[in-house]
Amino acid sequence: MRDLPTELWKWDAIDLAHAIAARTISSREAVAACLARLDAVNPILNAVVDILSESALVAADGADRAVAKGDVLGPLHGVPVTIKENVDQLGTATANGVVAFKDLVATEDSPPVANLRAAGAVIIGRTNTASMSLRWTSENDLHGRTLNPWSPDHTPGGSSGGAGVAVASGIGPIAHANDLFGSIRFPAYCTGTVGLRPSWGRTPAYNATTLEERGLAFQTMAVQGPIARRVCDLRPALIALSRRDQRDPWWVPAPMDWPPLPAPIRVAMSIDPAGAGVHPVVAASVRRAAEALASAGHAVEEVDPPDAAAAGLLGEDICMMETRILAADTVRRLADAPMKRQLELTLARRPALDLPSYMRALAQRATLMRRWALFMETYPLILCPNSTQPPYRFGADIASQAALDELYAAHAMFFAVPLMGVPSVAVPTGVVDGLPTGVQIIAQRFREDLAIDAAAAIESRCPMPTPIDPLF
Repeated sequence: MRDLPTELWKWDAIDLAHAIAARTISSREAVAACLARLDAVNPILNAVVDILSESALVAADGADRAVAKGDVLGPLHGVPVTIKENVDQLGTATANGVVAFKDLVATEDSPPVANLRAAGAVIIGRTNTASMSLRWTSENDLHGRTLNPWSPDHTPGGSSGGAGVAVASGIGPIAHANDLFGSIRFPAYCTGTVGLRPSWGRTPAYNATTLEERGLAFQTMAVQGPIARRVCDLRPALIALSRRDQRDPWWVPAPMDWPPLPAPIRVAMSIDPAGAGVHPVVAASVRRAAEALASAGHAVEEVDPPDAAAAGLLGEDICMMETRILAADTVRRLADAPMKRQLELTLARRPALDLPSYMRALAQRATLMRRWALFMETYPLILCPNSTQPPYRFGADIASQAALDELYAAHAMFFAVPLMGVPSVAVPTGVVDGLPTGVQIIAQRFREDLAIDAAAAIESRCPMPTPIDPLF
């Protein structure tokens, strides 16, 4: 085993799992270390809103007994993880940052929770989200604001901001999260961590506490995935989360391992894919990542993916139509005031679609997916920004219509990727002016392996100082 820090809470998940299996350390020791770190930093950061110390230590002792008996161990056996508060976990509330849901206690585990448990992971707490998980930040009337350990004035991202902060600050090496329009990738970007948005169909999902099924677009665009401190932990986390669950009719038994592509793998580098303008810090970040990929043997060419701006708008139009019909009334009744304001600003951005227009938009999705699939036969990887702007200050998303419109333009690739159903890894590239920088690597559908390998090449040239103490 390579040289590791003295403090177990600083270890990567794969090192913890290997050491626990070898009996070099115990799961109880690893879990206790992360719980102690949680006690030290969470009162400042408010990343974990439901601390599960007692049950975590019981689970850790069970993990150690399994090692002693010689049981077959999962890829995350004994490793401490956190769960985002918007998925069902037996015996805890699926509050989703909403006061009215604070007593909505789950009677069964959702697929991501069940799968992480099956992989041997030990759940130490549940992380904060936006109200109804519908903002690019993480604050709500129920639990308050999660602070970014890099800067208390800047968003930690959303809606999985609690997950990103928990990982960045050392509370745990892996956090469960989910992503519809950037809710894994944006928190990873804002907190200097790595986030994997898997392909649609790769990781199963279902919440028994939900009274109605989500709209078709949300069902076919939202995914479950991990946020981690290091790229090396993405594969075991993905393997764990991808186990079949019969409750999800969209789950696909796609292979995890594929034949290698001929070298060099071609990468389309796109600094401003939607043509909305890009901040110089972001442009420099993309170029730095391109240099890392080129040094690793990839063939990097500056070329934009097809119809990126149109894809972003189409994804927005489809999902905002479903939001108007299926979710807006609930948000207006139950969400907090900032979320209600953002809802109205968001709905004002684009005209409502009538039924024929909505049906044509759904049909147009196939056209754009086909164009991207053909493009990615030539360029299996796309390197581009997460956002074309640095992380924003708290409140920018509800300051005015113009401010929100600017954010939507900057976040166009957060919409394009789920529309295409392809995977993406957000990976940091350094720190500028006290804030993390980063890019996303998009791969062909079900080729998470390509995106993870490329992210590892970038990480090797752009190491980050995480886990960090809060820098305030």
